Amino acid sequence: MLVCFLDQEGIVHREIVPPGMTVNADFYCDVLRLCENVRRKKPQKWQNRNLIVHHDNAPAHSSFKVSQFLAKNNMTVIAHPPYSPDLAPCDLSLFPKLKLRMKGRRFDTTEEIQEESQRVLDTIPKSDFQRCFQAWQKRWDRCIRANGEYF
Repeated sequence: MLVCFLDQEGIVHREIVPPGMTVNADFYCDVLRLCENVRRKKPQKWQNRNLIVHHDNAPAHSSFKVSQFLAKNNMTVIAHPPYSPDLAPCDLSLFPKLKLRMKGRRFDTTEEIQEESQRVLDTIPKSDFQRCFQAWQKRWDRCIRANGEYF
């Protein structure tokens, strides 16, 4: 399993979940320590407190422990409506690109899959991330205009 944090410029942090590991609140809090990576890679976002997290409603994401961690680190969270996978940027844009480029290929080891997925992620141009966030914003606007109704 791959956990990715991205912005309009590219991947901010990625974490490969060790085989057999369950993504629970403790693991996710460890991953969220990406604040250190953001501080290093995107210091302007940290200084301006312009770090916004959008994740789905998985139990690890919505746990009390994770909520406490996010609040303690002044990280704004955008609520994710239930049953809305089309609002997750990774599911919307990133993972389909990854799957498309790796489709039909055989790998002998987990390490080979991990290396190739890292290589593919590194080749995605900045413009694709910008388009992803524009599409994400349009979908959110549509949800807001729908005022809770289905469409």
